[in-house]
Amino acid sequence: MGHKKVKIGKKILKGFCIPLGKKKLVGLVGKNGYIMCGYLNLKTADKFGEVAVKVKGVDSIGSLLKAQVFALSREAKKLGIYKGQPIKDVIRIIA
Repeated sequence: MGHKKVKIGKKILKGFCIPLGKKKLVGLVGKNGYIMCGYLNLKTADKFGEVAVKVKGVDSIGSLLKAQVFALSREAKKLGIYKGQPIKDVIRIIA
């Protein structure tokens, strides 16, 4: 299991990359929300009122940082996050 602090400009998030069978659970957690790979269940995030963003096709924190928003929770939409938005822009909102 790998986890580390990820610094983007002045923003610091907690990153993780956990092998699960053939794939990896990859994500970033900030003070105001989180970004995660395709394992993320947005219905559950909505149920708990969380700011959550899903990306697809990532296998590392580095590839997550280059991704775009694939899907998002209702609370994330309220903060101005949108589908197709670059993750580096989302970090400014959730960090």
